[in-house]
Amino acid sequence: MNEKNISVRLELKSRELKKEFAQLLSSIHGYQIKNIDNQGHCDLLIMELGDSVNGEFDLFRSLKATGEIGEVFLTSSSTNPAILIEALRAGAKEFFTQPLNREDVMASLLKFKDQWEGAPVIPQKTKKGKIINVIGGKGGVGTTTVAVNIAASLNELENVDSVALIDMNLVLGEIPLFMDLETSFNWGEVAKNISRVDSTYLMSVLAKHPSGVFILPSPTDYNGEKFADADTIEQLLEMMMRTFDYIVIDNGQSLNDISRKILELSDTVFLVSIPTLPCLINVKRLLKTFLRLGFHQQERVKIIMNRSHRKSMISIKEAEEGIGKKISWLIPNDYNSAMSAINKGKVLTEIAKKAEITKTIQKIAVTLCKGENRSNGKKSFWGRKPVFDGSKVKKY
Repeated sequence: MNEKNISVRLELKSRELKKEFAQLLSSIHGYQIKNIDNQGHCDLLIMELGDSVNGEFDLFRSLKATGEIGEVFLTSSSTNPAILIEALRAGAKEFFTQPLNREDVMASLLKFKDQWEGAPVIPQKTKKGKIINVIGGKGGVGTTTVAVNIAASLNELENVDSVALIDMNLVLGEIPLFMDLETSFNWGEVAKNISRVDSTYLMSVLAKHPSGVFILPSPTDYNGEKFADADTIEQLLEMMMRTFDYIVIDNGQSLNDISRKILELSDTVFLVSIPTLPCLINVKRLLKTFLRLGFHQQERVKIIMNRSHRKSMISIKEAEEGIGKKISWLIPNDYNSAMSAINKGKVLTEIAKKAEITKTIQKIAVTLCKGENRSNGKKSFWGRKPVFDGSKVKKY
């Protein structure tokens, strides 16, 4: 263990605040406050933001860039969320509102001390959330509508504490529009700071919808930049599984290293189709592509037939024969309810609670919650032989 004290520099405007931090630091063995005349390098800068926020952010960025300071804790009397957002983006390790919550500050100081000393991490019992991966057979089949409303329906269940919804549609992600929600962060920004991501950081950057679902949108300013690789996304999802009961992913129609990693981690993959020949052909191609890539656990893939209606020119039996797989769920065609929800930025349970389309999606959520789609002792998708148990998964 490192015997050297952790040097702390206090840049606090209020004498009372400086006294409060000094008391907290002195109560923990291993911290040493630097004298005002001996600034130099410090391991931890505790800085108060005043009226000139932009200038103060510039100051601490320059100090970080020169290596004069290690980590930074910021504090402010302002409750403006924009300041918190900017603090996280600038690289602050912690942010404390005023008046201080002494227990929170003490916990952060102890955590930083353990990390600085290289203390072993004590394993804790944490939840292992389930990943629900929603993929479209083609564009325009209602993938986002299905993902949004499955997430909202899961969140309404009594035995579900928390649900997150991630938009992996690069460039064309529409979840914030579907939910009429302004967001400040996206998964691209979180991925860039993956080494700093813990549950506290994660909850501070996620947007919360009135339905109770937490949202992580996709980057909207794509310019060819690679926002993350598969390993980074795996780290992000592992953290989210330790934080949420369910993580629903709108995965669009992409097939790349990231989407393959998401497939590997998924407990259930919903492949969304509509009763048209081009879409069914695409679904069949996707199923074959999964196999060709080494994804053999086909029992985790459930086909959802969206916009289903009795007068369709292609019957359910013909569709199943064409794709070579049973259809698990039929979501009835209800254009008015679906479009009303999209245009109002609301979920179906808010505007069409008694509609069949809503009830069907709620049944899907209940089935997921019962654990019917999760195998015991889950292993990787890749490199395994198919497992067929002969069970019927068809539900109408």
